[in-house]
Order: sequence, then structure tokens, then C-alpha cells
Amino acid sequence: MHSSHLLLEEPIRMASILEPSKASFFLAMTKIVGTLGPKSRSVDVISNCLKAGMSVARFDFSWGDAAFHQETLDNLKASVKSTKKLCAVMLDTVGPELQVINRSEQSISLLADAVVTLTPNQDQDASSDVLPINFDGLSKAVKPGDTIFVGQYLFTGSETTSVWLEVSEVKGDDVVCVIKNAATLAGSLFTLHVSQIHIDLPTLSDKDKEVISTWGVQNKIDFLSLSYTRHAEDVREARQYLSKLGDLSQTQIFAKIENVEGLTHFDEILQEADGIILSRGNLGIDLPPEKVFLFQKAALYKCNMAGKPAVVTRVVDSMTDNLRPTRAEATDVANAVLDGSDAILLGAETLRGLYPVETISTVGKICAEAEKVFNQDLYFKRTVKYVGEPMSHLESIASSAVRAAIKVKASVIICFTSSGRAARLIAKYRPTMPVLSVVIPRLKTNQLKWSFSGAFEQFDMMAFPELLHSVQEVEKSL
Repeated sequence: MHSSHLLLEEPIRMASILEPSKASFFLAMTKIVGTLGPKSRSVDVISNCLKAGMSVARFDFSWGDAAFHQETLDNLKASVKSTKKLCAVMLDTVGPELQVINRSEQSISLLADAVVTLTPNQDQDASSDVLPINFDGLSKAVKPGDTIFVGQYLFTGSETTSVWLEVSEVKGDDVVCVIKNAATLAGSLFTLHVSQIHIDLPTLSDKDKEVISTWGVQNKIDFLSLSYTRHAEDVREARQYLSKLGDLSQTQIFAKIENVEGLTHFDEILQEADGIILSRGNLGIDLPPEKVFLFQKAALYKCNMAGKPAVVTRVVDSMTDNLRPTRAEATDVANAVLDGSDAILLGAETLRGLYPVETISTVGKICAEAEKVFNQDLYFKRTVKYVGEPMSHLESIASSAVRAAIKVKASVIICFTSSGRAARLIAKYRPTMPVLSVVIPRLKTNQLKWSFSGAFEQFDMMAFPELLHSVQEVEKSL
């Protein structure tokens, strides 16, 4: 791990800490991804989330049907139009997620030191004695002594609705476990996570493919969050699937690292993916708690040097029910920015939390404060040294543009691009000012007519008469 330097401008004047934060035209440059759900799907709330600083809306298909998410997305489009704040769309796949099925939806009380059986027989009703699961290979994957975690961990962030189990014996397809802590499981769906065990299910499930090919194509999603990415091959398969769909050939794939398997193959996954999501919720179960920060620092460094966005999750869980984060959470957000995180992903806090707008606003303010003391000079030198010589032309132009902009104290860097690659490369060098991308469409002709193609949008030439006239002038001169 190469993170011995603290990326913090020093010294910080104590008096400056007491000065009120100055309002800025641009909010924090660290992006905020908000998961939209029951508490954040009205036009009014989404509009306020956009104004507070949300720039990516995440749609989690672990719950809710396509119609529910479509209604939310339609409200997002209306909010974007009224607020004039752009917002990207991220589809989060279910992936090989193990689930306990509770059809009756009645609460299940589990007592410490009692025994409960996990069974693939879904005809049985969930109870304090039996929990039916959606996977018939669990008994082949586990052995006595293994740890299993069950709860609404990913949805609620609450430990009071979660339970730790220890495998005591395997009986045929059933797994008998000892309950380690008393808890009450409530709702129709609980996530089941087995520590450091390979689950033999495809990363992109048939259900995921169906959602992508229908809802994803219909809405031209910007990002695909690939849950439980374990190998580079997972990303390649997802990319192949997207390219077959045509409309999604430019959709970026963010690999979600959630377990030790993904961590082990991190370098190869990073090469293939467009970005990385550090899913600290599941990682915190798979890894000992004292190891999570090491992975975060190492992974963020690698993403920074590769010039690929890194997203950190599970930062302000307590804001699901409270108006203010804990001191540790506020510090955690700032440290994520100082470590090199490009975005903060909010889950339960905006999905079902009581204060989605306030959470986005608070996280944005913390990110902005951390950005003020981010040691850009040290970071720049480190990145240039890592890239080495000779640099590619594009890398040289991008790094020089950032250095020049900082020297002349520019307010903004404007980048003309057709694919977005140049803008992303400029962002790799962490300029202290925003990067505005002006998308210049590519010109194409089939000898009969000209057409434009650029980042996502297909332009109707007849709708832009001035543009059409310019193209015709170019055509004459050829």
C-alpha cells in the first residue's frame, strides 16, 4: 500500500476552523449518489435532493418492481427539468444475493443460544425454528464453525434487526445453526451473507438481465452497479451483454466489491471496470472490522492512480433516523475524501431515512470542508510520478491543463470532448476547480446524410438548422 503521506494541507490555522463556511456557486466536487425509494420518490423531495447536491440517483433492484422504479424515475426527470440540475441514473443489480424468504411477512423472534435451520425448501413458512432461503447449494458451501449473517443490514443499517449464526451441523440440504445474538427479523426479505465463502451463482442473474434489457434500455441508464463482482470476467461478461443491447454500449460499469473474493482479484477487476464501489456494508461482514480501513485506503489509492472513480458506501448510517451524523461518521466522510474517494453513496439514509435532503446537504458540506484542505500539490506529484515517462499525449495535456489552471487560479476548466475520456483524465489529476465538459458530437456520414453521435445522445440534424448549415459548408469544402 502506498499511502504513507497524509493528503492534508498543513498547517491548519485553528482560527480558520471557527470561521463560517463561505457559500460557493459549486457545491462539493465529491459526487453524492442517493438511493431513491419510499421516502425519496416524490418530485418535491427529489428536487430538494438535487438542490442539496445529489448528482447520481441509484435504483436498487434488490427490492421493488420495475413499475415502482419507473414511477420514481419519471419523477426524477420532472425534477431535473424544473431544477435544471443534471442527474445521472445508476441501476444496481441484485447479483448472487442470498435471501431468506418470509412470505407471511410476520416478525420472527430469534433467541440467543437457540437453534435455527436454514433450508432451501421454500414451501416451508419462515419461523423461529426454520428460515427458507433462495439457494440450494448452501449445505455444500459451508462447514461447522462458519459464520452466517442474516438481517436487513443493507436496507436499514440497523444491527437490532440482524442476527449472527454459527453453523453447528449440515443435514442433507439443510444447515443447522446456533443463534449468537437475540434479534427480531421483520419484513418480507432478509439478506443472508456467509463470511468468506464462495457462492456458486452467476454475478449477472437472469433477473438482472431481464431488468437491464427492459427497464435499463428504456431509460438509457448511465451507470450499471455490478453487485458482488468477484472476478474481472464478471465485468467482461456484463460489458458484452450491454454492447449486445446497443442502446447501452456507452453505459459505464461500476464493479461493487463486497467480499474477500472481489478483494483478492481487485487489480484485474479495476482494469476492466469503469469505476469501483467499495461496499463497506458487506465487506465489514466478510473482513474483520479492523481490516476494512486498510482495504479502503489501498483500493482508493489504486483507483486514483488508474484514474477511475471510486465510490465509498455506508458513511452516515445514523442519519437514517437522526438529523445529525455521529462525530465518527462526520470524520469518516472527511477521511474518505482525503483518502481519494470520488463519490459518497447513500443507501438507507435516502432510501427509507427520515431526512434524505438533510443527509445529502450534510455530507456535501463535510466533503467541501475536506476538499479545502486536500493536499492537491502532493497528490499531483504522486500521480505524475506513478504514471512515469514517457506520458501519452492525452495524459500530458490533461496533467498540464490542471497544473496551468492551478497556477493562474482559474475558476473552472472547460473541456471539449466527444466521449468524456479527456474530461475524466483531467479529473484524475484532482484540479481544485470544477471541470465543465462540453460534448462535441462526432460527425458521421453514409454519403447520403450526416449524423452526429456523442456521449449518449443521438442528435436529429433537422432540429438544429444552424448546425446542419455548418456541416453542409464543411461538406462543400471537402
